[in-house]
Amino acid sequence: MGNHHVLNSKGIDTSQNDTWLALSTNELPDGIALTHISLLELLHKQEKFDIVLPLTDLLDAKGKLAGGLLQQLHELLTEHASRVGVWITSDNDTDALVNLSEFLLQQDLIVIHVPVFTDGRGFSYAQTLRQMGYQGEIRMAGKFGRDQIAYLLRAGADSFVISEHDLQSISNISQAFTALASSYDGRDASALPMFAGA
Repeated sequence: MGNHHVLNSKGIDTSQNDTWLALSTNELPDGIALTHISLLELLHKQEKFDIVLPLTDLLDAKGKLAGGLLQQLHELLTEHASRVGVWITSDNDTDALVNLSEFLLQQDLIVIHVPVFTDGRGFSYAQTLRQMGYQGEIRMAGKFGRDQIAYLLRAGADSFVISEHDLQSISNISQAFTALASSYDGRDASALPMFAGA
């Protein structure tokens, strides 16, 4: 995994305290967690870790939680972990998330991977999870932009994985975490400060 940092909703680097490990897979995107662990390593360890699993690997062809061997493997992983989370990729759609709400609401962490800067599904995923009642941590990873952070916070994200390169190239990352001057929630644009008196 590359050299990354985890920043909380206030822009504070919490990497030193981050205990999440991504389960290694062939499809593991860079930045899902600061470190990773293989299934074999996890099963041979005596101590329990906080593990992030790929949601798509837990689903059947119809987008539902798989049964049989995959279900047993998930239960085994859960027994060997202190906390369990999942990562979501662009392969998932918001309807699938709603259909998996019971499962997702039980996760301690949900990492949303943004594959390219122009992919806005991360906003939809975060908002859908919050509307479902998810109270845990939503972490953004991947290729989101600095100027998207305040909007992602508004959509429901709690933390962000940012590469060392991006962190060094941004002169003042804390500005990205400040609240926007105005907001629009779809109700009445005339109530916004910029339209008052219009």
